[in-house]
Amino acid sequence: MEKNQLMRMEDLLDNPTPRIPICLCLDTSSSMLRIVGGETVNTGRTVFQDGKEWNIVEGGITALNELQDGVNHFYEAIADDEVARYGAEICVVTFDSSAKTLVDYSTIDIQPDPPKLKADGTTSMGEGVNLALDLLEERKNEYREAGVDYYQPWLVLMTDGEPNGAESELRRAINRTNELINNRKLTIFPIGIGPEADMDVLSKFSPKRAPLRLKGMNFKEFFEWLSQSVSTVSDSMPGETIKLDVDGIKSWGEI
Repeated sequence: MEKNQLMRMEDLLDNPTPRIPICLCLDTSSSMLRIVGGETVNTGRTVFQDGKEWNIVEGGITALNELQDGVNHFYEAIADDEVARYGAEICVVTFDSSAKTLVDYSTIDIQPDPPKLKADGTTSMGEGVNLALDLLEERKNEYREAGVDYYQPWLVLMTDGEPNGAESELRRAINRTNELINNRKLTIFPIGIGPEADMDVLSKFSPKRAPLRLKGMNFKEFFEWLSQSVSTVSDSMPGETIKLDVDGIKSWGEI
């Protein structure tokens, strides 16, 4: 058993606080390297990646930079919350040409540092969601074995494009997600980044709530809202119905 996995199991025994499993399933395809702010210098070179031709520039702030800042802010906010830091378990999955586990489900005390995001390749969205759901099922089994209660899991799905991985994986991911949501075993937050995010595909993952498009690059505002929502859940009892701060969504999202 890996050292980190052993620590996660021991944490369930030492800290029986009900858990809030939260998976950030993030698009890290090469399109996330597009410049969204700051000064740039055009090199005159181009590259074909993620199905498009891109101009190569130097300098500037990328969409990935903004996403990284938002994830960092989320970790800081959870760490500063005396209740959420012991109950929130964060998992980070990224998808580009393949799906990767950057952080498996663990509390801030076990994994205090946010992962470093890197962008490259295409958009294997179905593979990313399936990996996220596989990790969730494994962690839920560990909760049951340790006798630790848990809240309805959250899946945050963020993308700036359209999926171009295996069609079979995408269909399987959509079906699995819908089944969990309809059985009240999962809450999903599908978020489109930028004007080219495929909102139609995101809506297929979310039968009960329309996907939202991020306003500009308001990642920090989104993750601030998410951390506050986690804090609200942490103060409730597992199974209790929680109303999300709908007004707060207006600061970062739009339909």
